[in-house]
Amino acid sequence: MKDVNSVSSANNGFSFRKKERLCSKKIIDKLFTEGTSFLIFPLKIQIIETKLPTLITAQAAFMVSKKIFKKAVDRNLLKRRMREAYRLNKNAFYVNLKERQLVISFIFIGKEITGYKQIETAIKKALKKICMQPTN
Repeated sequence: MKDVNSVSSANNGFSFRKKERLCSKKIIDKLFTEGTSFLIFPLKIQIIETKLPTLITAQAAFMVSKKIFKKAVDRNLLKRRMREAYRLNKNAFYVNLKERQLVISFIFIGKEITGYKQIETAIKKALKKICMQPTN
């Protein structure tokens, strides 16, 4: 029988665990009141450097407007694509952050459903830009 810890540690590199998801209402409010934002089409990225309750490097949230995309199927598709792109590219991002703790929200602002490649390119550019920003 396999050891549970060895199986979970083998998947740690490319997983997107509960601790990495932004769930706290207080932190979300702080992000949108005090955070800074920038655009990399088709995404708007909202970011704030703050002390997190866990030892995780960053917490992320993914949002799609209900006003633009009426069908939940379409919103969920776009959020799935954003999460997947983040999940696959976060390791290099975490290495470059060093000791910083960040809260990030990725908001889809496009008017039509975008392919995975375009979303992944935008996420990569955003993560690179965040790494280049000076610490507060």
